[in-house]
Amino acid sequence: MVINLITFASLLHKQASVRSSHEVILTELEKYFIVNLIDYQDINKLSPDDFSVIFVATGGVERLVIQHFEQLPRPAILLADGMQNSLAAALEISSWLRSRGMKSEILHGELPEIIKRIIVLHSNFMAQRSLFGMRIGVIGAPSNWLIASNVDYLLSKRRWGVEYVDIPLEHIYEYYEQTTDDEVGEACASLAGKALACREATPEDMIKAMRLYRAIKKVVEEENLSAITLSCFRLIEQTGTTGCLALALLNDEGIIAGCEGDLQSIFTMLAVKVLTGKPSFMANPSLINARTNEIVLAHCTVGIAQTEKFIIRNHFETESGIGIQGIMPTGDVTIVKCGSESLDEYYLATGTLTENTNYINMCRTQVRIKLNTPADYFLKSPLGNHHIMLHGNYEKVLDEFLQANTCKRVE
Repeated sequence: MVINLITFASLLHKQASVRSSHEVILTELEKYFIVNLIDYQDINKLSPDDFSVIFVATGGVERLVIQHFEQLPRPAILLADGMQNSLAAALEISSWLRSRGMKSEILHGELPEIIKRIIVLHSNFMAQRSLFGMRIGVIGAPSNWLIASNVDYLLSKRRWGVEYVDIPLEHIYEYYEQTTDDEVGEACASLAGKALACREATPEDMIKAMRLYRAIKKVVEEENLSAITLSCFRLIEQTGTTGCLALALLNDEGIIAGCEGDLQSIFTMLAVKVLTGKPSFMANPSLINARTNEIVLAHCTVGIAQTEKFIIRNHFETESGIGIQGIMPTGDVTIVKCGSESLDEYYLATGTLTENTNYINMCRTQVRIKLNTPADYFLKSPLGNHHIMLHGNYEKVLDEFLQANTCKRVE
């Protein structure tokens, strides 16, 4: 792991003595990282992919730093060990940067804690850089009932570096028609053999759903997509099947896939995967008990790899195609949702998945979760309908990342 220390030292301070003045902290950093001391005059030689920290080596550098405001890494991480009046300068610089809307943090104190903090900040930086340039395919258009789930493509690209790409459903129909039943027969048999049971769905339904999966995957490969959100209800008229199976299989392959053209939820799923390495479950909050702080999340698709067992069903609302009823492992979970048109708000909570429910009037995969925080958020200030669940407690990691990107947490 490489860290670049952009070194600001007073002109009255000899550059050769920077090392000797800060020997303790630099020696400690070099035990864990490859450390490059970069003179502030060479700041332009660093690329956006270089993890950089502003090393305040002496006092009296406040003006030097603000003169290079446009070139400073964002967020601004200031390292000051207190020697040579460095902490005093860092405090002044941090205040000035924050008054200009730049996220800023000072690394100072016990060396082991500084090391731990740098590791966290580096992880956030790498996640942010991983998102940069990723393409999210919007296949079809958002469902017309998602009136609060829009995203401004330009603002999201500026903030996160991701690009939303509109793809007509006609591309999917074309590849769907080109895919024959024989091409998918073996894959259908293999999947059915792994299922705990097959209920309402027929072999013909399975073949259609697998053909649709192959068609969508071709578009993903052609367009170099990292994620897709699918206008699944519009597909049914043309293909006679739903996208639930396709989305489940794509998620298992590491291609983040969500339903109903929900632009905010698919970004959330992508950010979760980049930051934690974990797949996630996009679902409707279908029951909420504000007294016990319990919710039931439900949807007709889930990555099969996230389940302990699964049952092949049909799609709940339309009673057609293939739906997946996943039996999920109990234990710690995290619920998250990025919202607003510029993706600068978020909800985040942890809880325990206590049981897999089986209500006949809900989507196929259903889980009951006991939240560690009040469930009345969903009734008083929800960020739309769909929310994202992943196994494990990742509250600190996700909160750190979203806060670092100046997002507002909604309680």
